[in-house]
Amino acid sequence: MAGYRCISFLTDYGLADGFVGACHGVFARIAPAVRVIDITHLVAPGDVRRGAAVLAQTVPYLPPGVHVAVVDPGVGTARRGVAVQAGDHVFVGPDNGLLSWAADAVGGPAHAYELAEPTLMLPEVSSTFHGRDVFAPVAAHLATGVPLERVGPELPVDRLVRLPDPVSRLHADHAEGEVVTVDRYGNVQTSLTGDQVGALGLRPGTRLEVRSAEGRWEFTYGETFGSVPVGRLVAFVDSAGMLALAINGGNAANQLGLAPGDPVTVRSQPRREHLPVS
Repeated sequence: MAGYRCISFLTDYGLADGFVGACHGVFARIAPAVRVIDITHLVAPGDVRRGAAVLAQTVPYLPPGVHVAVVDPGVGTARRGVAVQAGDHVFVGPDNGLLSWAADAVGGPAHAYELAEPTLMLPEVSSTFHGRDVFAPVAAHLATGVPLERVGPELPVDRLVRLPDPVSRLHADHAEGEVVTVDRYGNVQTSLTGDQVGALGLRPGTRLEVRSAEGRWEFTYGETFGSVPVGRLVAFVDSAGMLALAINGGNAANQLGLAPGDPVTVRSQPRREHLPVS
């Protein structure tokens, strides 16, 4: 195996401490010629779902490589570390569902291995910093051409921990979904795809109703934030191909009270009730 020219890196470590730098140091010492791409280190602490969504929506745009993801509230417990091959990519991280959506995004997991070979890890493994001591060195060795099967025993891919797939159901005149993620601007990404939006008959300039446990709102369906005046509600298909809910110049998540996991219903023809309007 020739190895990989790229390692990508996603964590919830933040940037205030030396955690990210220590892992970069491990990459550089073992695989100095391999490029490291930082996806993000600002996933909220322990938010496996957010990390999984960001990784899955980013990896299709990355070159074939080894992708290290560490959002690991179970570090040091019986949870496994794994390496998962999917298409031309290998994912390295905790077996807690973090890798599952990304593997699906590039063709689905073909092979999986438990990380169990100590010679591919640092000589001393901390019980609380597997990113530095386990995942980073294993990924770096794989990038230099170490065969995947050397990391440890093979696992059936159907034994890997999966996050539940987000709800996404299309009906005659409405669709049921849920909030998948909220970005730093407060834009609310739902689990409904652009194809589902099209099947509802939504076109730029039409109105749609969004309902959740927090309330009911009428949006304008547009192509971008500027499809409505500043301060107004707008829905559009975002860069990941999903229906997003936003406020031009504002924070939709805060104003609407929506958070990841919240169910939402989208109706193509708003009912003539009293609704907050954009």
